[in-house]
Amino acid sequence: MYNPFSLEGKTILVTGASSGIGKSTAIECSKMGARLVITGRNEKRLQETYSMLEGEGHLLVAADLADEQQMDDLVEKLPVLHGLVNNAGITETLPTQFIKRDKLERVLEINTIAPILLTQKILKKKKIGKNGSIVFTCSISGTYVCGGGNVLYSTSKGAIHGFMKNAALDLSVKGVRVNEVCPGMINTHILDESSISSEMLDAEVARYPMKRFGTPEEVAYGIIYLLSEASSFVTGTSIVIDGGFTLQ
Repeated sequence: MYNPFSLEGKTILVTGASSGIGKSTAIECSKMGARLVITGRNEKRLQETYSMLEGEGHLLVAADLADEQQMDDLVEKLPVLHGLVNNAGITETLPTQFIKRDKLERVLEINTIAPILLTQKILKKKKIGKNGSIVFTCSISGTYVCGGGNVLYSTSKGAIHGFMKNAALDLSVKGVRVNEVCPGMINTHILDESSISSEMLDAEVARYPMKRFGTPEEVAYGIIYLLSEASSFVTGTSIVIDGGFTLQ
């Protein structure tokens, strides 16, 4: 059956694949026929993701991408890729006047520096082929909207947005496409690590036209589009997946 969204025959690396959007993306990509390389810091949770992948030939490499040596080791183990999903990320809720250097550096290291350096290293080692696709999990925060206490996360994602645009231009001559998805609030475990209260979450849900947050699978489907041949003429683009939040 004809399917332009098929990932049959493609090898795709997904970072942050131990939970949330990364986990769902890896699972859904495997259902579309891809061979997966999954990485994340938590090997136990990564093994859980691995056990849920469909098909054969997948590879699991536990790595903390904030550690450059571990990043280098990961890159060395990679086969030639058709797709790279830079998804790993953290959040930190903090008002501007209470920013501390250590928290700023931690958020930027994981959300911004690590995916940029991983992309550079993969390109330098020629681990992504012609007509490859690089996808960043960005956010509507820092690109379309802002919110109280979200300054560190927004800054990290705003930087990714700028990098994506410029990288798309640089790599277009090589036939490598670079895009991003910009989710609104998604029900993932990243919220468990934040200081957002249940009352704050309820108030946030009420602000969404569809009166709910998104699911990781709904973001994964957007990523699959950008990895597939269906988006072969799409580069430097942001796909907003936010249930209409930015329409207001």
